[in-house]
Amino acid sequence: MNIDKIKRVYLLGIGGIGMSGLARYFSRLGCEVAGYDRTSTELTRTLEEEGMPIIYTDDVAAVPASFESAGEDTLIIFTPAIPADLALKSHFIKAGHELYKRSQVLGFISASRFTIAVAGTHGKTTTSTMVAHILKDSGYDCSAFLGGISTNYQNNVLFGDNNVVVVEADEYDRSFLTLHPNIAIVTSADADHLDIYGEASKLQESFQMFLDRVVEDGQKIVRKGLPFAADINYAREEVCDAYAENVVVKDGEFYFDYHSEDLTIKDIHLGIPGLHNVENAVAAITVAKLLGIAAPKIVHALSTFAGVKRRFEYIFKSPEHIYIDDYAHHPEELRAFLTSMKKLYPNKKLTVVFQPHLFTRTRDFVDGFAEVLTLADELLLMEIYPARELPIAGVDSQWLLEKIRLENKRLVSPEEVLAIVKSESPELVVTVGAGDIDKLVKPIKEVLTNA
Repeated sequence: MNIDKIKRVYLLGIGGIGMSGLARYFSRLGCEVAGYDRTSTELTRTLEEEGMPIIYTDDVAAVPASFESAGEDTLIIFTPAIPADLALKSHFIKAGHELYKRSQVLGFISASRFTIAVAGTHGKTTTSTMVAHILKDSGYDCSAFLGGISTNYQNNVLFGDNNVVVVEADEYDRSFLTLHPNIAIVTSADADHLDIYGEASKLQESFQMFLDRVVEDGQKIVRKGLPFAADINYAREEVCDAYAENVVVKDGEFYFDYHSEDLTIKDIHLGIPGLHNVENAVAAITVAKLLGIAAPKIVHALSTFAGVKRRFEYIFKSPEHIYIDDYAHHPEELRAFLTSMKKLYPNKKLTVVFQPHLFTRTRDFVDGFAEVLTLADELLLMEIYPARELPIAGVDSQWLLEKIRLENKRLVSPEEVLAIVKSESPELVVTVGAGDIDKLVKPIKEVLTNA
């Protein structure tokens, strides 16, 4: 495929965070961009405001006439999350179009660029966004395709004037195997997506294959403890090639020192909270160091890094109430998030509103979820968000709830969450999950604002 010849792009599943990044990329290039998604969201409405027409019904007749004829100037992109029997997909195939996955297109775009790819079952969105911000803020510059909305730039795709691109490398459906990174980071490789991989060993094989795609003389940066050969290992408070120590919280802000063989940076202020984000910052600093970015510029960038939407995002903060929203949907992500909450606010009662994501993930990790959710002081557990899945007999939130050894726990609907927040006025509340729990963010904020 010759990306330079593309004039029209249609995206099936345009509202996904990765797909919408591609939509914005091609729109910025001046292409005609349109798409389909199942439901209207804040993100799809923003794309429409940016000039991209979107349909929400599987209606072939609603596709613009300009996309009818196949040719080298027309590109059809789809996400594996769309149904296999989608009429629109069949229509484009019958019309002679070759359909490409998002990951394939990302591979085409990055093929001729110096690529920094960040992979991991968790931590990759924040780390890739942090790397991109350091490069932007320092003046080094880059383009970036991110898996979340950067708070600093209010976007999930960044445009630069040099040949460097930062890419969030997605392990789902082995998507990251289309990339040839010059620098690769692996933040984690916990068992996940077992509906795709079947077993954890297959997932780890995929991560090894990703690292094997690093170009000759490239750099492999891997979190210490993962079973992969690396050029540089990194960690938080474990001595290795690059690590953090003296991690402290001052007035709700995280500070730490960075150490590597040839660089020590003292008293770094991290603009976002979280012990896990200190570790993410170590990886990002290591990339910046490899690129020759000076320590003072790295320090400034990290202090101004505002994070990613729905990653440890402060929604409301007053003397009486603190409300934080987070995307965590795997037991280890939850552990990192809730542990950081406890370190930040050791004397406050922690109310956790959690929505499990996928029946298969809940089934595969039910004991892990049950164990880590005991970190809450009060748990409001919502029903499982199914996403692309059909129900599995015996797998539901009541089953999970019964396994959680916590006295103050309840199974609740979204309406009951709002009623409880209004009546109990919790001093420290978090919403956590990757489903449609984000629909509660504004209502909860309104309740606390008027409390």
